This record gives sequence, structure tokens and C-alpha cells, in this order.
Amino acid sequence: MLQRASETAYGEGITALAELAGPAAARTRLADVSLEDLTETDDCAHIALQWEAIGADGKLFTALLADLMLVPAGDRVTALSLTGAYWPPPGPAGAGVGQVIARCCATAVIGSFLDSVACELGHPAGTAGYSPVRDHGVQP
Repeated sequence: MLQRASETAYGEGITALAELAGPAAARTRLADVSLEDLTETDDCAHIALQWEAIGADGKLFTALLADLMLVPAGDRVTALSLTGAYWPPPGPAGAGVGQVIARCCATAVIGSFLDSVACELGHPAGTAGYSPVRDHGVQP
């Protein structure tokens, strides 16, 4: 599920970046999603997550290094959060991307990823009511 959510979120982010920065960004694709074993500290469950992507120049680069966390937030509520760093494609694919555009794209990518994970945790595929959230509320 995390692999699928990663691929979808990265693809949506690259599509948005291509619209803002030009078609070179569309030649970037997610190459690998690495997940560490689930660990637990105090009441928090952690999964380290890394995305490797192939840039328009054919070179591999790290697109995301993050820690995905689940934390109890009450008797029947769990908070899902992600802490980490996201990088837009280097070189021509990210050329001309200002800091504001890069931040908007990163926010959209991470928002999409978290929406997919939260929907899957709340309503596993094949159960009634499953409907991934698509509006991330991010405005460039």
C-alpha cells in the first residue's frame, strides 16, 4: 500500500511540476521506494521511508527521506504524520523552479501521499466507503 501511495503521489507531483516548470519535469519518474522495518518508541510507530527517482538526465537522485509516524491521539483516534525532506528533480527538470513553486509541489506530493495512506488505514481497499481524497487544498 505504501508503494502504491508513493507512486501515485510522486506522479501527481511531477505532473503539477511539469505544468509549472516545463515538459522536462515530466521525464522524471519514481524508481524505488525503500521502507525500513516498523519500529516503536513510546506510543509511536515509525517507518523510515526513502524515494529514489530518475531525473530527466537519467541519473538517480533521492526525492524523499522521511519518517512516517502513527501516534495515539485519544481513545479512538490515531494521528498520522510525516517528517522529512523532499527534493524536486535536479537539473533541467527542475530548472527555473523557484522556492515557492518547489514548496507548493512538495506540499502537494506529501499531502497526496498522506491522504492515500490515511484513506487506506481508515477504509482498507475492498471495504465500503473507500474513497481516496483528491483535494489537497494547495494553491500555487
